[in-house]
Amino acid sequence: MFSLAELEAAARVVHGAMPPTPQYAWPLLGERAACEVWVKHENHTPTGAFKVRGGLVYFERQRLSRGVISATRGNHGQSLAYAGRGAGIPVTIVVPHGNSVEKNAAMRAFGAELIEHGRDFDEARPEAERLARERGLEMVPSFHRDLTLGVATYALELLRAVPSLHTVYVPIGMGSGICGLIRTRDLLGLG
Repeated sequence: MFSLAELEAAARVVHGAMPPTPQYAWPLLGERAACEVWVKHENHTPTGAFKVRGGLVYFERQRLSRGVISATRGNHGQSLAYAGRGAGIPVTIVVPHGNSVEKNAAMRAFGAELIEHGRDFDEARPEAERLARERGLEMVPSFHRDLTLGVATYALELLRAVPSLHTVYVPIGMGSGICGLIRTRDLLGLG
């Protein structure tokens, strides 16, 4: 999937745009869970989610020169909009009707053109693919090696700071966060 050298290079890209996020032991959570509990604060990124790391690395590694488009319900779109703004590349995001007003506002605030289409993600994605062909845009998938490499930088920070973790809980949507964590764990010899 990717090497430790690639992961460390990706971390340099991410840290060029934002500092590492903190991780803290939370004693009250630990008391309730009857073990030590650490929380990685990805809510401290510029978009409030770990996905921004993937967008930054994707834009850097793909060397994009034209506009991009993707379908999302929020965090992936914010990631692309944030990275696209920094790279000077236009970003178009297709979201389903009824999507989160706050997520839509955040994507627009980062400079994305937002298009509402369909009832859910599965209807928004084909519209994004159609618009990519029609407008000559680069279609950015929701799951891609470079997106996973970027989001894995959160795991690199966490596992280097707290290598003795027994169990890590990761939210799973399309899977970039969990795949990045597993690969990072293995690269660091913690698996």
